[in-house]
Amino acid sequence: MTVSPMAELFYIALLHYPVYNKNGQVVATAVANMDVHDIARAACTYGVERFYILTPIPAQRELVTKILQHWQEGYGAHYNPGRREAFRNVCLLGSLEEATEDIAAATGRSPKLVVTGANLPGARVTFADLRARIRDDSDPYLLVFGTGWGIAEEVLVRADFALEPIKGIRDYNHLSVRSAVSVVLDRLRGRL
Repeated sequence: MTVSPMAELFYIALLHYPVYNKNGQVVATAVANMDVHDIARAACTYGVERFYILTPIPAQRELVTKILQHWQEGYGAHYNPGRREAFRNVCLLGSLEEATEDIAAATGRSPKLVVTGANLPGARVTFADLRARIRDDSDPYLLVFGTGWGIAEEVLVRADFALEPIKGIRDYNHLSVRSAVSVVLDRLRGRL
């Protein structure tokens, strides 16, 4: 299998705090078991160096730890070795700051932060432009996917880039985060 030399500089994060609820309040959302599985598999398929699951809630972190242990060390590791491989690069942390620090420690450079969402304000980078930047840049990139009703403003203002939204053929635009991650990864990392 051939992997791009830039693979080690490409990271994704699933942010559970700070995000908005449907009333526009900043909240912490619950981790969905299927998000952990499906995003890990997509991340492995597209050569993501590390998939961060970010939640500050101890009970949620305990749940994710149990899921990861089951598929990496427990019965699930033997039952489904492919799932074990997909979970190899999953990293559970408490905050976006911890993820950026982890990347900086691993690469010697702070990552360029890219936020995603269906209704982000302001200028947006296109998929084609971001794909070229990731390919040509020596800096690491961290794509942040929000949960709930989107990434909170305090994260958006820190971003280096806001990625254009996924557009279908209809006005309806409310993909599950795991679907959105797969589409975005294919557009940025898939074979053309």
